[in-house]
Amino acid sequence: MKTLRLVSTAIAIVILLLASMPAFADFALKGSFEKDKSIKLFFGMPVDETWATNKANYTVYEKTDPDILMPVESIALDAPRTTVTLTFKEPLNQTSEYVVDVKDLTSAGKVVGSGTFTVKKSQVSVLLGIIIGAMLINNFVFTKYLGLCIFFGVSQKKETAIGMGITFTLVMILSAIMCWALYSFVLLPLNLSFLKIIVFIGTVSIFVQAVDTILRKINPYLFKRLGVYLVLIVTNCIILAVPLLNADSAAGPFESLSLGVGAGVGFAIALFLMACVREKLEVCRVPATFVGLPIAFIVAGLFALAFLGFSGLSIF
Repeated sequence: MKTLRLVSTAIAIVILLLASMPAFADFALKGSFEKDKSIKLFFGMPVDETWATNKANYTVYEKTDPDILMPVESIALDAPRTTVTLTFKEPLNQTSEYVVDVKDLTSAGKVVGSGTFTVKKSQVSVLLGIIIGAMLINNFVFTKYLGLCIFFGVSQKKETAIGMGITFTLVMILSAIMCWALYSFVLLPLNLSFLKIIVFIGTVSIFVQAVDTILRKINPYLFKRLGVYLVLIVTNCIILAVPLLNADSAAGPFESLSLGVGAGVGFAIALFLMACVREKLEVCRVPATFVGLPIAFIVAGLFALAFLGFSGLSIF
């Protein structure tokens, strides 16, 4: 009797769940960005074409600003009738999160419920986009013209360029995450955000001093070749720009770290490319008026034009 009672209860629960499934919308609430102006919605079942192509069935807005609705310009339904593509007039902010409310979803002539889709990039895509963007698309040297003092000072030889690139990247990564922590957990709670530049410079100087001491012991030759430029990392525009950008954009720890990695590697790439060209220029016949820094500035300008080609690059 006891077993029969348990079986009857289980059957009753299953029946209630099946009866209530339309209220929970029996389809997978998955969505993704498609190019700059489109969103794809993936349903777990074929939907009616009449319902799918009706713009009134969709309400789209950014999660951070639900009062501003995004009007749908056109709708496309794929052949299996399981995927709907919504196209908008204005480009979408793919770094943000969008919400798509669908109502009265109809399949096989029956209304199976309503649901809410959340559309955003995966965390991995966002972080890779930040890294590659800082390396190539928004390279701090060739697109923002920052850090030129060290850039021209140590890019005469590949050996010193590689050493400075590694050193700079290491300091950049450490300072980016430490500055984020100090700003988020100390300056903001104490309303001392106006001191961020001083705090960031102090933080960078600590890491530079540590690298200076380590490099002096491990590789005295490279330490001597880098000379005063190693100390100038403290006031380098890029090394300060990254923490300031992270602070102004309220970036999280992973975003801050990714921007530091991208900026550091991007600076190392710029140094190495410039050093390769300047070593070749030493054995070339350069007009007397362009010898030294003048020809170096011209080469840097040509690199900047080349990197301009990455400006329209779409990562994901």
